[in-house]
Parts: sequence; C-alpha cells; structure tokens
Amino acid sequence: MNQLLHVSLSPHVRDKTTTSSIMKDVLIALMPATIYGICNFKLSAAIIVIVTVVSCVVTEFLYEYLMKKPITIMDYSAAVTGLILALNLPSTVPLWLPVIGSVFAIVIVKQLYGGIGQNFMNPALAARCFLLISFTGRMTNFVYDGVASATPQAILKAGGHVDIIPMIVGNIGGTIGETSVIALLLGAAYLVFRGVIKLRIPFTYIGTFALFTLFLSPRPFDFYYLACEICGGGLVFGAFFMATDYATSPITSKGQIIFGIILGLLTGLFRFFGTSAEGVSYAIIISNLLVPLIEKLTLPTPFGKEGVKDEK
Repeated sequence: MNQLLHVSLSPHVRDKTTTSSIMKDVLIALMPATIYGICNFKLSAAIIVIVTVVSCVVTEFLYEYLMKKPITIMDYSAAVTGLILALNLPSTVPLWLPVIGSVFAIVIVKQLYGGIGQNFMNPALAARCFLLISFTGRMTNFVYDGVASATPQAILKAGGHVDIIPMIVGNIGGTIGETSVIALLLGAAYLVFRGVIKLRIPFTYIGTFALFTLFLSPRPFDFYYLACEICGGGLVFGAFFMATDYATSPITSKGQIIFGIILGLLTGLFRFFGTSAEGVSYAIIISNLLVPLIEKLTLPTPFGKEGVKDEK
C-alpha cells in the first residue's frame, strides 16, 4: 500500500513549455504577416520592422543592465513586442517614431511594472496608442503602391464601398501587418496548433463584434458590410495576436468570454460611434485595465474554503 503513495514538494505538475518557447512560436506565427507586409510595402517596411525590433531588444537590455536586474532579452518577449509594434505602424513613418514607441513600450509599460507578466496592458498596443495620440498625422499617413490613399476602414466609415477580395488577400493600404487576412489566419492557425492560444477570446471577440455590426452599425443586416468590417483594420490581427496575450487577458474560461464580449462591444462603439475608423487598439488596452476586476468576479472558490455563513 505504501508503494502507491508518492510524496514530494510542490510543484507537482511540470511542463516543458517556457516563456522563450512561447515567444518563439509567436514570432514564427507572425512571419506570414511580416513577410507579406514587406512584399506589400517594400524596403521601407523591412527597415521599420528591423529598427523597431532592435530598439525594443536594446532598450530592454540597457534598462535591465543599468538597473542591475537580470538580463531577460533571451526570452524573446522584447522581440515579440517590437515585431507587433512594427506591424501596427504605417510604412511611411520616420525611423525615430518606432524608436520612441519602443522605449515607451519597454520602459514605461513593461519594465516599470516589473517586467514580463507584470504589465497591466499590452506594451505594443499601448505604444501604438501613445504614438497615435502624439503623432496623429504621421500615424495615419497610409501609402499603397506609391500612392497615398484612404484605408478600406476609412472608406467604410465615410459610407463608401470596398472590394472584399483585396482585403482578404492584402492588396490594400494600412499598417504593415494588418492588411492580409490570409497571412494572419495562417499565423493564428499555427498558434492554435502549437497550443499557444485558445480560440475562446478570438471567437467571442469577433462574434460579439459581428452581432454589434448586424444590429447597431450604420448598415444593419448587411452581411457584405459585416464581412468587410471583420476583414478590415486590425480586428483579425488584434483578436488572435494581441487580445490573447497571457499577461493582459483573464486566466479563467468565464473571464475570457466576458473579456471577448467587452472587446467586441468596445470595438463596435469606437468604430461606429467614434471619430476614428478603427478602434481595436483602444478596445484592447481598455479591456486590459478591466482584467483584474473580471478575474476577481470569475475566479472559482478554492476547494475546501468556507463560504460566507448566513447570519440568523
């Protein structure tokens, strides 16, 4: 009987998954969108990607070195932050702008709150919103095929019509990484296959936004318009690659569903009732701030813990 009992110190469950392995998978998953973005926007996009990633990694190294903290750049989280930030930038921005964004993401949003896992919102998206507010003109200057033009999202916002096929393929203007739905879905499929993300948040997010669009958008029950809204802007990018960030999304199943619903509602509100044609970035960082409350409301009661007794 004693042979059936194995007593050991915690932790009792071990997993070979590490932060660096997860970050590597995210980098691999972002490659289709990155490669397509570079093909779409040529050399300028490639330079922006390189400068942003290098800036994030160097900023993290310098901060940790100067603060005499353990150097963590080999967990690849800084590289992931840099790549996501780069893919959220237009190909027309001057190179000093992604450097400023990188410093803001790594120092202000990530390191000052304790480093990876301690940040209260997605560093790359927080940096993008900071740059949008501070340098609106440069962050909304989109050029495709050498010609300045409005994004499909802006055209839809103005009441115009767009062709959905280029939006799916990616032959449109926009930020470097958001244009090709096919490339983004290929990367998302890889993350699901590797078990890095679950589909609960993305599906709830997109599903809630779809219902919002069908009932409360300027073109209710227009399914073609709905498809364009889903494929346009950063919705697919945000749903699969940023809303699923481990550090800034709920850990409970119910919490993730609530999180996805809030994301969908906020994105609909920003897109259809706000002044901007796009609302994904703001929706995600605002929802990030609500995660502690969501988890407090959805965490299950620990086994064996006494409940509140009714007073008689």
